Amino acid sequence: MAPIYLDYNATTPLDPAVVEAMLPYFREHYGNPSSTHGLGKTAHDAVEQARQQVAQLLGAQPDEIVFTGGGTEASNLALKGSVFATLRGFFGRWARGAHLIISAIEHPATTQPCEFLQRLGCRITVVPVDRQGLVDPDSVRKALQRRTTLVSIMHANNEIGTLQPIKEIAALTRARGVLLHTDAAQSLGKVVVDVNDLGVDLLTMAGHKLYAPKGVGVLYVRRGVRLEPLLHGAGHEGGRRAGTENVPYLVGLGTACVLAGQALPEATRKLRQLRDRLWERLRAGLGERVVLNGHPEKRLPNTLNVSFLGQIGSELLEKVPEIAASTGSACHEGKIRISPVLRAMGVPPEISRGALRLTVGRFTTEDQVERAAELLVQAARAGAKQ
Repeated sequence: MAPIYLDYNATTPLDPAVVEAMLPYFREHYGNPSSTHGLGKTAHDAVEQARQQVAQLLGAQPDEIVFTGGGTEASNLALKGSVFATLRGFFGRWARGAHLIISAIEHPATTQPCEFLQRLGCRITVVPVDRQGLVDPDSVRKALQRRTTLVSIMHANNEIGTLQPIKEIAALTRARGVLLHTDAAQSLGKVVVDVNDLGVDLLTMAGHKLYAPKGVGVLYVRRGVRLEPLLHGAGHEGGRRAGTENVPYLVGLGTACVLAGQALPEATRKLRQLRDRLWERLRAGLGERVVLNGHPEKRLPNTLNVSFLGQIGSELLEKVPEIAASTGSACHEGKIRISPVLRAMGVPPEISRGALRLTVGRFTTEDQVERAAELLVQAARAGAKQ
């Protein structure tokens, strides 16, 4: 029997409509989009239609959409590409002048490129978050410098779901002529995301968080923003990302964006209802022995990060194999590893070690939520008696 899937922030299953849209491009329409014959034209048209579908979901223009091999590549292109585009003269002297700002709870797809750039001589400022995982825009304002090239603050955190004040930060960066990048991989399809409303210059999307395949993503690049490509070769994606397009996956991503746009804003309400029902059942069964991590209101409607006091998250999940979810701590060789996100928020270790991330999605049912809560409550109660 399939487990109750509560790990939608890790990856989403393919929507059946996405699969159906992709199949012809594996079987019949296999041409290279750069070829001039009929098969190539069919593939080219499919890619451009997908570009329009993605742009519509984001409130962008089609020529602002750069297809990538996933969200990690998109964020790498945003960070490295924007910095490398400023390269002038002797590399070491240039590198020592570049400055970037990120938050303390960014995804590794942001932090590790920054660590790479730091090894080249770039300066990185990490702004803190509060106990609920929020960045204070004033901390970004204070961190801005004359040589700041880019600020990168994720739209919604993948572990706790906290939504960041991107619009307020954008007003600060725009006034200083600094680029703003946001990783919106988690928020797309769950809440309305409009690049013009947010005021961002660069935005990351990952297909597999949106009921599309793994291995496909997008970087939104506002018109006028210069990026140095990570991949050099032919002139694909307006010269910003070389490589023959993965037509079936792009068709799937475009279809997923259409479905997401049609579902909003009702999807937000449904996800929030399921998430809150799960939280209510856990609280009813465990009372003060379960606590919420993250902002109580300003967070993704599908995300519930909770700590079971007196428990270790990974051990609790092992007791309920009927549930597929993620943990905020793990025990390895007798040592408990705490989530860096919870640590950055200042969550005490005795609370962090019992954290679980429970995330609902498009195919989650009320019965599954009820059953999951029952199983977790039973396992937590049994663990407390040992």
